Amino acid sequence: MPAVRADLEALTRIPSVSLDAFDQAHVEASAEATAALLRAEGLEVEIVREGGRPAVIGHVDGPPGSRTVMLYAHHDVQPPGDDALWDSAPFEPTEREGRLYGRGAADDKAGIMAHVAALRAHAGSLPVGVTVFVEGEEEIGSDSLPTILERHGEKLRADAIVLADSTNWAIGEPALTTTLRGMIRVVVTVTTLDHGIHSGMFGGAVPDAITALVRLLATLHDADGNVAVAGLKEGVAADLEFSEDRLREESGLLDGVSTIGSGSLLSRIWTKPSITTIGIDAPSVATSSNTLVPSAAAKVSIRLAPDEDDLHAFEVVKAHLLEHAPWGARVEVHLDDRGLGFSADAQGPVYDEARAAFADAWGVEPVDIGVGGSIPFVAAFAERFPEAAILVTGVEDPDARAHGANESLHLGEFEKVCVAEAVLLARLGALPR
Repeated sequence: MPAVRADLEALTRIPSVSLDAFDQAHVEASAEATAALLRAEGLEVEIVREGGRPAVIGHVDGPPGSRTVMLYAHHDVQPPGDDALWDSAPFEPTEREGRLYGRGAADDKAGIMAHVAALRAHAGSLPVGVTVFVEGEEEIGSDSLPTILERHGEKLRADAIVLADSTNWAIGEPALTTTLRGMIRVVVTVTTLDHGIHSGMFGGAVPDAITALVRLLATLHDADGNVAVAGLKEGVAADLEFSEDRLREESGLLDGVSTIGSGSLLSRIWTKPSITTIGIDAPSVATSSNTLVPSAAAKVSIRLAPDEDDLHAFEVVKAHLLEHAPWGARVEVHLDDRGLGFSADAQGPVYDEARAAFADAWGVEPVDIGVGGSIPFVAAFAERFPEAAILVTGVEDPDARAHGANESLHLGEFEKVCVAEAVLLARLGALPR
């Protein structure tokens, strides 16, 4: 583990942010560093580019007649955001109280190193064939993944696919992720005037676009905070103990602010739709004038039930917004992004061996969980390789703060993740064909 950690820290120091606004030379360097790690373990490695950021594919054969396991992670990371919000430099990995802090330390460079650790544990004598696929643009939507799967899919074909980009239930409690919500993101623009006008001269008779936009957004929820868009699917989450106190602690919900929606908390965050306004284009408080604003826009993120069709959901949301346009305001709705959810039938010998490997590593039985976030590439793998058992695992825990300031990796849990993956390869190698 000391060598694994050292290599993880080296990867974390590479600021491989895949957004266009950042220097893409760092993403190239991250791909090269990942490729070097895999070559050192005896894999045949290539870096592929299919119109997007570089992805790394490595492969090593197993014993004759053995299964092949594909191990997925991604080497690109989210932007660090405001450095002032970090307690240590985002790209200088720093240990505090058993956690390693740094952008990408958890999401998902620890996923890369969990795969490398499993390879090292078998020291050149792998019980199965292994293909490692490390994507370079997961954080910006995996746009070139369909082309990679089309052109390089046969290199990635496997009996089991381990996607190390999720989380565990709690410190000391491992989990397999069996459901993921889908998502759509829309931009809604509301226009009431062909130009801005004096708020004193015309206010009271003429509606401004910001107020109309706020009223329109308010129609997306009922008084209790349930999604009020008719026609969206809902699911029921696993029956696990999850208290409101835990939700408050993990989310940072302020005292006195109530939760929203109805049904179990886990259903609300795992399997029911949710709607969140994540941005508004309007004059800022500091620069605003006494003017009726003619046009305003909002970006809205909608998470969908795991089995919801994303394009159907867009049409349903669009119809709702157009129908509820206040005061005859002109409303335009554009689809900004979309992705399917995932729901696994997590039964069969590969899943049994995965759960046993987790129990071996942690000393407790794992649980099956859902995740409210969306990882659209999981559905892409499920569609491309329908015969493969897909295992969504991860290195994170509820306090990892992936995508936020002070992202971190619990080092004790990370060691268990590495052990579990190494044991899983051994168990799959011993499993009768």
